[in-house]
Amino acid sequence: MAKVGRKKGTPKTGGRKKGTPNKLPSLLRDDILKAAANAHPDGVVGYLTEQAKNNPTHFLTLLGKILPTQMQHTGADGGPIKTEEIAADADAFTSRISGLIARISAAADAGGSDAGDTGGS
Repeated sequence: MAKVGRKKGTPKTGGRKKGTPNKLPSLLRDDILKAAANAHPDGVVGYLTEQAKNNPTHFLTLLGKILPTQMQHTGADGGPIKTEEIAADADAFTSRISGLIARISAAADAGGSDAGDTGGS
């Protein structure tokens, strides 16, 4: 079977130069913006506002893609964020869940037929 490609150590020839952007994405982006501008009398902003009202799920997906993925937050007066309240809430939540699990287990052990009942008929 014949080898395909260039020999090891042979310099690469042809193709795009390093750092050259793809033309298709920029052309497609321009066409999408033109279509959005033509789709609404108020242009792109008007179209996006209408989409936010009529299709909030899709609009929020778009918004999530353009927002920064990392944000820095600070607490009151620029200080660190306090997490004591969150930890206290988490402890209370864990305690309540543990209590519910114990009640469900006790009802199941006692042979209660309504232990798994969700109340829906």
